[in-house]
Amino acid sequence: MSADIRNIFVVGLDPFNLQLLRGVRNADEYVFHSLLDYEEIAAARSFDVEALLTKARQILDAFHDEVHAIVGYWDFPTILMMPILRAERGLRGPSLESVLRCEHKYLSRIVQRNVAPGLVPRFVLVDPFEPQTEAGIDMNYPYWIKPVKAHSSRLGFRIDRLEDLQGALPHIRAGIDRFATPLDAIMRHADLSADEARVHGAYCIAEAIISKGRQCTLEGYVFEGKVEAYGIVDTLRGPNGASLERYEYPSSLPDPVKRRMRDAARRVIEATGLDDSPFNMEFYYREHDDSIALLEINARISKSHSPIFEKVEGVPHKEVMIDVALGKCPDYPARRGRFTIAAKFMPRVYGERDAKCVTHAPDEDAVREIASGFPGTDITLHVHEGMQLRELSDNHRDSYSYQIADIFMGADQHQALEENYAALMEALDIRIDGERISPA
Repeated sequence: MSADIRNIFVVGLDPFNLQLLRGVRNADEYVFHSLLDYEEIAAARSFDVEALLTKARQILDAFHDEVHAIVGYWDFPTILMMPILRAERGLRGPSLESVLRCEHKYLSRIVQRNVAPGLVPRFVLVDPFEPQTEAGIDMNYPYWIKPVKAHSSRLGFRIDRLEDLQGALPHIRAGIDRFATPLDAIMRHADLSADEARVHGAYCIAEAIISKGRQCTLEGYVFEGKVEAYGIVDTLRGPNGASLERYEYPSSLPDPVKRRMRDAARRVIEATGLDDSPFNMEFYYREHDDSIALLEINARISKSHSPIFEKVEGVPHKEVMIDVALGKCPDYPARRGRFTIAAKFMPRVYGERDAKCVTHAPDEDAVREIASGFPGTDITLHVHEGMQLRELSDNHRDSYSYQIADIFMGADQHQALEENYAALMEALDIRIDGERISPA
């Protein structure tokens, strides 16, 4: 193999994201190798972290050439396993401790409160297994309760009254081990303080509601200690205020607000100690009092944003992930895209619909034909005719809804984007118990 070729191992490599990876600049210099399968690292019902680490080590040890980087775009447990594997092989990347201070919701809130107290809601640590859990939550309604680490809003509940908490706790107690056991295994690899280490995976965090206003996600990276933010994506949630329905890039927020978010991101990321890593940070902007609030940090790129960056910038922001892992300062955004605006749409079905059936959905050939009528559109359906909604994987459902598709579209104007999406959904004609799913 040529000395100029870089071998990049991608945790949970899948065909859709491999296509995007091949769209980065200098892709002819990279060979992408799969490290663990998508099904075991992202779609599994349980995660045996030590077994996964052992399997990953065996794959890397058996490779006949030099390993130049290990990267990944999936959430838990990928994001917390990569620092362990990189450190063992002397590869560039953030420390496990710094990633935990981003990804562990309680530890992250402590860091955020120390350096940006005005952006952080009131929060308390909750042991859901305490006999009198309710009495230990000194919070006014409404608030959110969620595990200190999960993904896709799993086991996250909005609490508006005592009855909501009493209804949520049995679900949390029954399901939290799926995340708690692997998180505890990962934390045992970290050099944490006694106060940090005691907040194990079976804890939850309760925090005041901050979802009043406009939500967005700042995408950035840290390279050799310098924090840079290169793009902001608007987030639109569904009627329940919780479920994600759309991402749009670029953000339409005022420039002064964007500057304040970038400054806050720099201060918080520096405090976590994160280095040589991409990150994204979710904010709310509250127009009524011109304030911003910080929701959460992820020590990775958002894979959901990559296709819409590609449509606007001409290059997916996976390039940033690759560059920092190889020790190159990113040159991004690329400013060479086909469209002015792009979005990821996530059409959903809401409510208690486990028994409901998909009575009509196009097959793969029909989906491709429909997409061809909308230039710059990519469609992945998560449902098929005859299936029950309860068959959807955990990655496509949350505590309140079922996501039936991922749809990426680009346009030159916002109005055209809206009109094209409405026409696309009509053409797909997805029906649940005979009722057509309409655009939000």
